[in-house]
Amino acid sequence: MTKRLYYDQPDLLEFDSVVEDVSLDSGSETRQSFTLRESAFYPTSGGQVHDTGSITVGDRRARVAEVAETEDGRVVHYLEAPSEAPAQGAHVHGSIDANRRRDHMQQHTGQHVLSAAFIELCEFPTVSFHMGDDYCSIDLATPALTAAQVAEAERRANEIVFENRPVRIRYVRREEAEKLGLRKLPPAERDELRLIEVADFDLSACGGTHVNATGQIGAILLRKTEKTRQGMRVEFVCGGRAVSTARRDYSALTESAALYSAQLYDLPNQIRKSFEDVKAARKEKEVALEELAAAMATETIASSRTAKAAGARQIITRVFTDRDSAFAKLFAQKAARAGARVVALVASTVNPPGLVFAQTPGGASDMGVLLKEALTAAGGRGGGSRDFAQGGVPAGTDVEILLRDASQKLTA
Repeated sequence: MTKRLYYDQPDLLEFDSVVEDVSLDSGSETRQSFTLRESAFYPTSGGQVHDTGSITVGDRRARVAEVAETEDGRVVHYLEAPSEAPAQGAHVHGSIDANRRRDHMQQHTGQHVLSAAFIELCEFPTVSFHMGDDYCSIDLATPALTAAQVAEAERRANEIVFENRPVRIRYVRREEAEKLGLRKLPPAERDELRLIEVADFDLSACGGTHVNATGQIGAILLRKTEKTRQGMRVEFVCGGRAVSTARRDYSALTESAALYSAQLYDLPNQIRKSFEDVKAARKEKEVALEELAAAMATETIASSRTAKAAGARQIITRVFTDRDSAFAKLFAQKAARAGARVVALVASTVNPPGLVFAQTPGGASDMGVLLKEALTAAGGRGGGSRDFAQGGVPAGTDVEILLRDASQKLTA
């Protein structure tokens, strides 16, 4: 079993060891792994992602790309180039990526502090923790979370950070841990538990890497919340991530404010006003299009020569090459309601091209059946009712032929 050096020395970034085993993953001929007698590389587990770094054997240096924990508790290491795996018994020197380790220590310890803050302030326990490449998240056992609760938890967590409280590691028997008031007691799998204690604030069983004092976490920034199946998810970043995230947010907001020629903190009102303006403009456009469609329908009916006699059914056809199917639908609806006995066979060639068939309500024909026949011939899809039907056809379809054929069926 690998001795896990990071358990007691989370700041350890260089170590020497011996290769105990080299093997291929089951079902793989190329994914080769090796285990060490002792290792400072943290494997993915407990919501925390693995370390990366390198191993040196003699004068050869190889990149460690992934570290995992097997079901039987072994720590296995994977190289970027599997062919460079060391031989069993080889003496190796390991180096941990310092920036990645520091980042993980900040995020994981920050999670402990944040989870404890939600317990202290709201009695919302953390049910899971996830550490991603850009952000971290905790899932809280609560059906709702207010903005005020989020802000207060962030304030309290950062208060603990600024006080630079010691973060200690200790080991206890399980029966002793049960009496210590841990924030969360893990399943009964081990007789001895590794505890992480934030002085006078939080005590948790954890196998991850942590800073030595809360001041090393840096700022804790809560980003957003969302509903999940098991409660509410809180996204956050700590330390270096908080700085880079805040810088990215500030740059985006500054650029956005410049587009409005506004101050940064006036941006929400400016965006709100823009949404209202767009909404009003969209409404005006909809009204104008309806009026245009109605006028065009009236004019088309008046100039149509398809009426055989007074009171006879009028069949009008229209192909729009500069209007989309939504306008074709408006035109057909207006035409069907503009005359006593009107059938409107309308098409649009604007991608995606489409057909719209409509008749004055209660007309003699079945627009749904008529459209289905046209779409079947063209390889299109759609449907509708007796008085109104619409559908799409493949690009390049000669819609004029489809309308002509449909019109001939109505007059046959």
